[in-house]
Amino acid sequence: MKKLLLLLFLFLPFTNALSQSRKAENLIVVVLDGMRWQEIFAGADSAIINNPLFTKDKKQVQKQFWDSDPVKRREMLFPFLWEIIATNGQVYGNRNLKNEVNVSNPFQMTYPGFSEMLTGYADPAISSNKLVVSKSENVLEFINKQKGYEKKVAVFATSDLFPFLLDRQNSKLFINSDTDTLNFTSKESKLLNEMQKLTTKPTTERPDILTYFAAKEYLKVFKPKVLYLAFGETDAFAHQGNYDQYLETAKAEDNMIAELWKLVQSIPQYKNKTTLILTCDHGRGDLIKEQWTSHGSKIRDSGQIWIAAIGPDTKALGEVKMAGNLFQAQLAATMAAVLGFKYQPKTHEAMKPIFSIFSNN
Repeated sequence: MKKLLLLLFLFLPFTNALSQSRKAENLIVVVLDGMRWQEIFAGADSAIINNPLFTKDKKQVQKQFWDSDPVKRREMLFPFLWEIIATNGQVYGNRNLKNEVNVSNPFQMTYPGFSEMLTGYADPAISSNKLVVSKSENVLEFINKQKGYEKKVAVFATSDLFPFLLDRQNSKLFINSDTDTLNFTSKESKLLNEMQKLTTKPTTERPDILTYFAAKEYLKVFKPKVLYLAFGETDAFAHQGNYDQYLETAKAEDNMIAELWKLVQSIPQYKNKTTLILTCDHGRGDLIKEQWTSHGSKIRDSGQIWIAAIGPDTKALGEVKMAGNLFQAQLAATMAAVLGFKYQPKTHEAMKPIFSIFSNN
């Protein structure tokens, strides 16, 4: 019965919600590539910590991230998520409480996941990480065409797949990814370009910290209404089997998000007028701990993800403990609905939005 009530709550017709008095005028979406729900809701995993194949400095990892209480562990790893978002917003996906968030695409990897998230459906043409141009309309392109949002949508990503996913040539979106430089003349942008040129690449792509600072500098200078920020290092270090760095990176990205939120609350255009959504593109293995490094259709748990949100129109539900099921594909329509738009792509039918994120009634 509880599950039915939650589904009714999440899937209510949203026409009235779109027409209600909204406070959100801006949207920030941050994606942590391949960040498992297990660490989000229970912190560092003892089975992986105790495996010397994956954890090189067990004592240091335990010092930084371990407590016998899983609630304390998750707060040690993600302080902003649990102290700010969980207090003032919503967090979905704790499968231990039967609150589930899943991908709907069968491939359960990076490109299909980002595609599903931004197009609103599982595109059968995007079945691998091969860099092919997506022919499906995406929600960022849709928002970029709406009155008042023209040229006000910006994408910053560590991965080089986004110009293909978002069809940069035809969508006219501003996209800065991997080796792209910042083409404006502030001292900070010049420094970032020089750092990007000279830095090492432990994961073969530019470090997430440079993606973050590039996005932050762009926000300060150009004040976009929509900022989509996609990190990549959590997935890359997991594939390397480097649990030490996977945890370090997760904590660093939580700190980056906290600093970004602090910045937007100091700028009149954004203060109390911005919704923040956090999520990931896919899950990873867990049932057999050695599979935590991997994901894909043959790795159990790879389709299990999580979603968190905070904003002026987002009711403070905290960690949602009621049984229910959400899908990654709902995020596209949710992003549009936050800003008062109904996402209606011409190329396909998109899943309906998550009502509770953009309506606090």
